[in-house]
Amino acid sequence: MKENGFETNFEYGTLQVSGNEEYGFRPYQLMVSAIAVCSGGVLRKVLEKQRMTIYHMTVDADVTRDPDAANKLTKIHLHYTISGENLNEAKIEKAVVLAQKNCPMAQTVIDSIELTETFTIQ
Repeated sequence: MKENGFETNFEYGTLQVSGNEEYGFRPYQLMVSAIAVCSGGVLRKVLEKQRMTIYHMTVDADVTRDPDAANKLTKIHLHYTISGENLNEAKIEKAVVLAQKNCPMAQTVIDSIELTETFTIQ
């Protein structure tokens, strides 16, 4: 514990966590990031197994919080922007559903946070 938050050390460096963005990542940012990165990583693996080559992928997260319930996360919408080779819209749509089912972070929160996903091929 530090004056303005918490600090933890990992092999790759130090992580600063605080309720104040000036001093570190806010806890909800870490939660949303974990879900987005996990989902995106699983999606990439699924697409590559389907012989689609991914050159670049971004994941944007739109978060809804309930101020009347301690700012509880109520909805996370993930939007993937994907560029690559041999991209098939119908297969990507199915892959997004499959990725959510196989992402441990998404499955951890699926009963308490509404999680929706869309994508754009670039």
